Amino acid sequence: MRIGFAGTPEFARTALQALLDDGQSVPLVLTQPDRPAGRGMKLQASSVKQLAVQQGIDVAQPTSLRLDGRFAEEAESARQQLEQAQLDVLIVAAYGLLLPRWVLELPRYGCLNIHASLLPRWRGAAPIHRAIEAGDSSTGITIMQMDEGLDTGDMLLTQSLDIAPYDTTASLHDRLATLGGRLIVDAVHQLPHATLQRVPQPADGISYAHKIGKAESLLDWREPADVLERRIRAFNPFPVAQASLHGQMLKIWAALALPSDTEHTAQPGQIVQVQNNGIDVACGGQTALRLTTLQRPGGKRLDVAQWLHGFAVQAGECFQTPQA
Repeated sequence: MRIGFAGTPEFARTALQALLDDGQSVPLVLTQPDRPAGRGMKLQASSVKQLAVQQGIDVAQPTSLRLDGRFAEEAESARQQLEQAQLDVLIVAAYGLLLPRWVLELPRYGCLNIHASLLPRWRGAAPIHRAIEAGDSSTGITIMQMDEGLDTGDMLLTQSLDIAPYDTTASLHDRLATLGGRLIVDAVHQLPHATLQRVPQPADGISYAHKIGKAESLLDWREPADVLERRIRAFNPFPVAQASLHGQMLKIWAALALPSDTEHTAQPGQIVQVQNNGIDVACGGQTALRLTTLQRPGGKRLDVAQWLHGFAVQAGECFQTPQA
């Protein structure tokens, strides 16, 4: 089997590494162009490109794959590389570019996608974040035969994974990435034997995991504490939940919704109690959220006991609540 691979972040790198560890031939990798990153904003290669370069694999980085678009020359160059690679299949994982029909039809077995949800639940860009934010009890990996729709192709393999009450996007991402690597290796082994069954996605239960915007990170204390706790876990490690206090925008890395029988009469956003194990903040529905890990602008991520040494906070003070 000659396998092409299209992917960009660490999630995709895990799958590429699994294919390489399995001894598969990967003559070509497609990944996003290098982007500015870090404080110096220097160009940085994607996680997938870094692995491909280490392994001596040819890399293509077109801005677009549309042959009739603004970057038609880059797309044409990528087309030539794909044709020369004589691929049996193209594996796609969090690539970040839409694949036009000519790409989908080029490999012998088409294109297989590693998607981090049990389709049709959470089609789209941010399935891990949205599953945690919505309070889903489980998620999983779907290996999908790609078509021209947005995550609408037939399902080939699926496997579920429980979402733990303490899971963040970071922790769930790592488990799903490992599972995705295992499943795609299984799929590749089955391809030549025609043992993979194509199952159309159900028409019911479709939801879209829209891309996470930084504006979503600002906590609205009028929402119930359990909703805010899930959002904090979903936005860890990006974009990280935020709240304004003393004129500073603080990052909230971890929090715990207090039991529903916790009584208070404070307005949403008001600090109810300050202790070394957490800062309790009133939320909507007379609920309360205990903040346990915070970060000041330019500072380090600290647990509350350490954080309080450099930031004086008292009960009765209020976090700013976003305007309606």
